[in-house]
Amino acid sequence: MAPERNVQFSAPTWLRNLGFSSWLLVGFVLIIVGVMWLLGETSTIVMPVILATVLGAVAGPAVAWLARHRVPRAGGAILVLLGLVAIGVVIALLVFGGVSAQSGDISAKANKALDKIQGWVDDLGVDQTQQAKESVQKAAPEIKTTLLSGVATGIGGLKNLVFFLAFAILSTLFVLKDGPVMHRFVNRHMGVPEPVANTVTTNIAKSLRSYFLAVTIIAAFNAILIGGAALILGVPLAGTIAVVTFVGAYIPFVGAWVSGAFAVLIALSTGSTSDALILAVVALLANGILQQMIQPLVMGATLSLNPLVVLVVTIGAGALFGMIGLTLAAPLTSAAVHIANELRDRDPGLAAVEAPPGPAPAPAPSG
Repeated sequence: MAPERNVQFSAPTWLRNLGFSSWLLVGFVLIIVGVMWLLGETSTIVMPVILATVLGAVAGPAVAWLARHRVPRAGGAILVLLGLVAIGVVIALLVFGGVSAQSGDISAKANKALDKIQGWVDDLGVDQTQQAKESVQKAAPEIKTTLLSGVATGIGGLKNLVFFLAFAILSTLFVLKDGPVMHRFVNRHMGVPEPVANTVTTNIAKSLRSYFLAVTIIAAFNAILIGGAALILGVPLAGTIAVVTFVGAYIPFVGAWVSGAFAVLIALSTGSTSDALILAVVALLANGILQQMIQPLVMGATLSLNPLVVLVVTIGAGALFGMIGLTLAAPLTSAAVHIANELRDRDPGLAAVEAPPGPAPAPAPSG
């Protein structure tokens, strides 16, 4: 009689594969969480470098164009950097300088608007707005300081704005000057064949340029629509409203609504109630319905993504990673799609280099 074998339980293959994949997913999530924590702890250094990388990707073609016209790479990088700094200074002067120069007028207009709002609330039988009005009136003359501190907070809680700007400018100069060298270095050290690495890095840079082109188009659309409406209605500070709207569009979601509220408050303080309501409707359409229609279409055209994909990845990444996620989700998703398509359509020679050799074909049966 044969001895009875000890039969042990063996999980089915599909369950083992599922468990292995689950642990891989857990490890991936832990890596992402660790990277985000590390970036948060080193934000003082990382944020200027990220900004410099984005600026280098966007403005790099200008340096290359100057190089093709016999301008040394270092000289072209300095010229482009000076142009970027000049644009930043002009925008800052238009926004903060204009608001500061007219802060008294804005404060008086805000007080008038608050008086109207308080009158409406009193007519409804609510009399608790006086304290809120006094608080806003007290804060109105400090609008310049409030805006500056808001920008500093939005940059990521950096304790020294001067250090951030100086380090970002220096990093941008090196990225612009040594961009091709850095590009080749990254390609050689990505752990994949250089043609594949070049496809990855090139598509990321192209997607970043396309994204900021789309944001600029949207910002100009909002500024023309809201600023033009303010000008037609005869609202003072129409130029300042347009500039604030244009700059606010670069801050995803929040900036557009803050600039719209600023425009409506100015309109309410100087014009009739009907003018304020008209500007409120224009701001609502520009920052709401029209922007939600145009933004996905513009980004879909420049990033070659479906508008729904742009909307979903932007909101999802913003919820997970904050401002960086809001800004970089769409271009990085576009880059991933282009990379996948380009690698799939790669010519057979390079595809053979990347693909592992398959099993040898079975010999043909002898006849």
